[in-house]
Amino acid sequence: MRRTSAIPLLSVGHASVDVYQGIVAALVPYFVAERAYGYATVSGLVLAASLLSSVAQPVFGALTDRFAMPWLLPASTLLSGAGAALSGLAGSYRLTLVFMAVCGVGVAAYHPESARVARLASDGSHRAMSWFSVGGNIGFAAAPLVVAAVVGTGGLRRTPLLLLPALLGAAVCLPVLRGLRRTGTAATAAARSGTDDVPSFLRLSCAVVCRSIVFTGLATFLSLYAHQRVPDVPAAGTAALFVLYLGGAFGSVLGGTLAQRFDRVRVSQWSYLVTVAAVAGVVFVPGPAFFAFVALTSAGLYIPFSLQVTLGQDYLPSRVGTASGITLGLTVSIGGLASPVIGRVADVTSLRTALAPLVVLPALAWLLFRTLPEPALPLTSPGAEVPSAASTAAASPPRAA
Repeated sequence: MRRTSAIPLLSVGHASVDVYQGIVAALVPYFVAERAYGYATVSGLVLAASLLSSVAQPVFGALTDRFAMPWLLPASTLLSGAGAALSGLAGSYRLTLVFMAVCGVGVAAYHPESARVARLASDGSHRAMSWFSVGGNIGFAAAPLVVAAVVGTGGLRRTPLLLLPALLGAAVCLPVLRGLRRTGTAATAAARSGTDDVPSFLRLSCAVVCRSIVFTGLATFLSLYAHQRVPDVPAAGTAALFVLYLGGAFGSVLGGTLAQRFDRVRVSQWSYLVTVAAVAGVVFVPGPAFFAFVALTSAGLYIPFSLQVTLGQDYLPSRVGTASGITLGLTVSIGGLASPVIGRVADVTSLRTALAPLVVLPALAWLLFRTLPEPALPLTSPGAEVPSAASTAAASPPRAA
């Protein structure tokens, strides 16, 4: 299966999974409205989806480095959909937390294997890898619209309909799995060549965490904060989340395009500098300009999104699955750990005060990127076929996790 067919299918599958990451945040206002949850309580739902996901993604990454697990693509997609579908039917807060956690585990299981396959299918092209990431961005962007159409018209009792994207995602995975049966030894060997640069990978991971806290903090509370900044717009919350997620599609494509001309580290540095000013605008600027700053923040946070994934894979070429699980997983998981802290501060003070510290984190990411080298590791030759996970395991002896 070549890039022209594999990448679009993987992108659709990525969208079908990442819609559930967006759904978790998009459901927050409905849990507040129907169940009278406070800021700290409702942020616990985001934490439930994020905590297990952040822990599980590196574990799944290590497993996919050692064993053939292509079946994780459809299975994890269905698992994440089932968790979201059952969350609105739970009769207690604890059971709701369980279903949100199930959703997070499904998301965690999907990303390491899909990121590795996408990297091989892309033939080392940053632009192709960015299109795979765009699928996730579209899923995020669609989440508030899906929730508004389903839950907004019938309440939380209609969450079983949220399983539909998972059914689509599992279906489009099947042609990719059939293509994975063909071997690609040359591509696999190239992907695993090189020496691991663990110090650079750790600094990159710290930058990913900074980005994650900013994005997840905004995604969790932006719909509520938008009504305070633009009180005259009834749908301000849904519109703000849609802009935050959809702007990521533009940012990912732009990042991949710029990386074809400039190196990935430099492009990421520029984007984080822009993000400092953009987040400040979101927090402190009222009125319609608020939406412009949300769009700029989204683009700034997503320009380095796919670039960070490929950088991590190049820093750890012998553990591509592990690198993918940490970089791609942490970008949407670790930030959830900070959400309860933001919620608690908001309960005691205000949302504006709680969100203000997010301005500093892109600056920290910029400083970390200034210490990173740009690796130059060829991946595959043009036109190489996508190897299977089984061929990946056969091409290199198993390593201890």
